[in-house]
Amino acid sequence: MCPIPPLADDDDLPAGPPEVRVPLQALRGRGSATAVPHRFLRDARERADDGWGGDTAEDDGIAPPTRVHLETARSAICANDSPDIFFDLSVNPYRGCEHGCIYCYARPTHSYLGFSPGLEFETQIVAKHNIAGVLRRELAQPRYQPRLINIGSATDCYQPVERELKLTRGLVEVMRDARHPFSLITKSSGVERDLDLLAPLAAQHLAAVYVTITTLDPVLARRLEPRAAAPHRRLRTLRTLAEAGVPVGVSVAPQIPFITEDMEQVLEAARDAGAKSAFYTVLRLPWELDAVFREWLSLHYPDRAARVLARVQDLHGLDAAQRGAGKVYDSDFATRMKGSGIWADLLRQRFAGACRRLGLNRERLELDLSQFRPGLARGQGSLF
Repeated sequence: MCPIPPLADDDDLPAGPPEVRVPLQALRGRGSATAVPHRFLRDARERADDGWGGDTAEDDGIAPPTRVHLETARSAICANDSPDIFFDLSVNPYRGCEHGCIYCYARPTHSYLGFSPGLEFETQIVAKHNIAGVLRRELAQPRYQPRLINIGSATDCYQPVERELKLTRGLVEVMRDARHPFSLITKSSGVERDLDLLAPLAAQHLAAVYVTITTLDPVLARRLEPRAAAPHRRLRTLRTLAEAGVPVGVSVAPQIPFITEDMEQVLEAARDAGAKSAFYTVLRLPWELDAVFREWLSLHYPDRAARVLARVQDLHGLDAAQRGAGKVYDSDFATRMKGSGIWADLLRQRFAGACRRLGLNRERLELDLSQFRPGLARGQGSLF
């Protein structure tokens, strides 16, 4: 009888082939390339090549389809307690956004739903199907005091699904009925559909629209904001709104060092299209957005990724200790939007100089809160 050989220690075993990780590839029509894990997951997983080839759409580089989840909203109005934001209240008819803007600061909010702030933020869209009715009820409450409301602060209110669901149009109709002032911000030409509502409200100082144009470069825009309207189309939207009498402004946000380098050209084109005001912010990378943006940089701009991230740290005035700890963003209310330090000051000077030269921000837009009638929100008539 042959003796049974002793079990070999791990060190005695022959070395197997090294594990091969699946190389990342951009997905057509999507900003994120993977479903970056959200911060509430207990287990982390890495993709690896098992030799069988891709067996999913993501593995094959095919953009996964969009899925819309209907949600019954319990509230509509969200109060803003951030002193660096120009509006007091906000309403968002959707969670997640199919535009897929890689820099979107709202991406980490998808983690609360159990979704990835990466690919699932732009493919798993939650629609608050009853949002207009809830808003009407909240505006009609006796304790409600009118303040400026912004529609679309954390999700684009005219993203593709709005064409069918028309939740934003329902919100605008409620605001019209209650004579409540509001602003919209979007990257979509879909806002033109609602000109029949917006133009009369604008004439009564009850509505304003802001269009975000991050760059005029169509190639860069497709990478940054894959399913938003093309830059030239957004300029046409600005012109269409302005010609209809709607006050329009342009957002050149966020400013991303070594990526978006044409701020002055965007401001000039927007002014020529009818914009009277402008604002900007610098890139912010809260929570999982850091990993999402780093992944995007490695796919599209690997040669300058380190420089971009280092300058983002400069813009937020991070010291050596903060950088050493891996911090790339300062969330302090006083500085998070515009940054701090020499590079933030230079950017601020560029923006201010361009606005002075172009005649932007010369007049402050004031919407009229005095017209609000809560009885109209309840469907009652009014003597005034």
